[in-house]
Amino acid sequence: MDALVDKPAAKSERDEIARALMHRPTRKEAEAAVRTLIQWAGDDPDREGLIDTPKRVVKAWREMFKGYEDDAAEELDTVFEEVGGYDDMVLVRDIPFFSHCEHHIVPIIGHAHIAYYPNGGGVVGLSKLARVVEIYARRLQTQEHLSANITQAIEEHLKPRGLAVMLEAEHMCMAMRGIQKQGVSTVTTGFTGVFKKDPQEQMRFLSLVQRGYRAR
Repeated sequence: MDALVDKPAAKSERDEIARALMHRPTRKEAEAAVRTLIQWAGDDPDREGLIDTPKRVVKAWREMFKGYEDDAAEELDTVFEEVGGYDDMVLVRDIPFFSHCEHHIVPIIGHAHIAYYPNGGGVVGLSKLARVVEIYARRLQTQEHLSANITQAIEEHLKPRGLAVMLEAEHMCMAMRGIQKQGVSTVTTGFTGVFKKDPQEQMRFLSLVQRGYRAR
């Protein structure tokens, strides 16, 4: 997919998240909901092995979905300008991530690869790119939307000469339910600038990503 940069849409999404956090249910209400689901599944939430499960689940959800409370813009604010005139591709490969499918709330597990060409205004810390992936992954997502989120955030704040984003992931909603096919990978991409205009740049990016697989 070629992700489109849409700043008004990004602001609207942030506003929606802020409103949702303002109306977040209490911890007690969340635990009661988990108890209801345990009963709906056919088990007894008061038996020894499950009595504390609602508390554990709510605590785990707070950690797994903490991306709603973080802002990618803050991670991309600091740019290092002393790079000795470097203006070639910067590639961060094999960033592990997990997310959750917004349709079934089961895991999506994969790796992200991000490359960009600095625009002369410096480079961002490499760990910040991994943080951007983490922030958006730790929300209810589709892989397509996750790719667009990452592409849009980096494009908007770094304004690189070109940006390439590639996600490869296995979806447990496909492995654990429905068609139940394990080991199937889904690949999504986002290209801007020179990567979108020049197929040779796309090929260079893909070649460097594939070189990493051969080195494993």
